[in-house]
Amino acid sequence: EAFESEKPARAVEFNEEQLKYAKQLHLLTIKPILYVANVSEEEVADPSNNPYVQQVREFAAGENAEVIVVCAKIESEIAELEGEEKEMFLEELGIEESGLDQLIKASYNLLGLATYFTAGEQEVRAWTFKKGMKAPQCAGIIHTDFERGFIKAEVYHCTDLFELGTEAKLKEAGKFRIEGKEYLMKDGDVVHFRFNV
Repeated sequence: EAFESEKPARAVEFNEEQLKYAKQLHLLTIKPILYVANVSEEEVADPSNNPYVQQVREFAAGENAEVIVVCAKIESEIAELEGEEKEMFLEELGIEESGLDQLIKASYNLLGLATYFTAGEQEVRAWTFKKGMKAPQCAGIIHTDFERGFIKAEVYHCTDLFELGTEAKLKEAGKFRIEGKEYLMKDGDVVHFRFNV
């Protein structure tokens, strides 16, 4: 039915059995899509009056897709700035975050990805994982021995660390948790994996 009406597979609501079959066909139109609309500097803060953006949004809605609005010229200027300069520039334009940041977040969301962190005294590292993965699987992203010998995960959320400042304060506030093999990792978790091989 969808093929006859030239409807992309991503716009079809499959049941579990149909989805399994559709994936075996390796249909290009089942792949998720993210549309990026480039607008002028004047329109980037409020693109709702741009008729072309509205057309793209309407088209994307029919395909079950998302739309991000950016201004390539502004993005080029933002790339030259750092820290406070960048924040002030965005504020002057009435933009909360850069188009690149929006694009990265939307892409992660579209692909079902999230990030957890490992932190030591010398280094903080970000690791990408698929949403729905459990702690041992995420440990395996670092090294297969971590997954094989997984014992537990010491976990807290990065926003709690930003708010409280130290691991000691996190423990005092009850934000530092010990999680087992069934723990579903969350975006923004900071983790120390305990393992034995």
